[in-house]
Amino acid sequence: MRRYEHTSEAELAEAMAISVGHALALAIGVNGWAVLAVSGGRSPVALFERLRHRTVRWEAVTITLVDERVVPPDHEDSNGALVRRHLLRDAAAKAAFVPLVADAAEVADPAGAVARLNAAWRQPDVVVLGMGEDGHTASLFPEAPELERALSDTQPGYLVTHPREAPHARVTLNLAALLAADRVFLSFAGAVKAAVFARACKGPTPALPVSLVMSRHRHGTDVFSA
Repeated sequence: MRRYEHTSEAELAEAMAISVGHALALAIGVNGWAVLAVSGGRSPVALFERLRHRTVRWEAVTITLVDERVVPPDHEDSNGALVRRHLLRDAAAKAAFVPLVADAAEVADPAGAVARLNAAWRQPDVVVLGMGEDGHTASLFPEAPELERALSDTQPGYLVTHPREAPHARVTLNLAALLAADRVFLSFAGAVKAAVFARACKGPTPALPVSLVMSRHRHGTDVFSA
């Protein structure tokens, strides 16, 4: 694990944008393309608004999500809508985008979204993660009924989870997919999440799913905090 501490969230976002852009360029240099999976919520907005200006061969990049709420694509809680609004603009408008929930039919039947995504599976090369105050990352929530499957499946892919404390079901990458990425970036800010991170550093436990990514990724996780 590599830890980078910053004095402000703006400084964190700028440093992350530089590092993620560099990781994409390296992947493109090796493969000719790159798949970037990003997180939603409010925290990544500052990163997106900087990353979209980075000098990357965006036409060779496919952007998708590590997880998504099962809501219509134009819903205010949609992570896909957030990506379209803040990342798929300016230079990054040339990138392809794969939504996790594509339409009303997939809202009604999220298993259909999972089937579509897994049938056309492309392993993300670069993954950008956040962390909740309960230690979840992606939509691997400690109390979700599907957590055991999400952590134990050996084939990388997506599944549906039902977090008990969240208002929407989720479509999420499983742990195997997160661990198969070449680069994993984790960011968080504030004292509460710093305390969660400190607990996660004590050792891997399903009670803090983020700890499993941090401890098991073969190349180590890049951790950015403020």
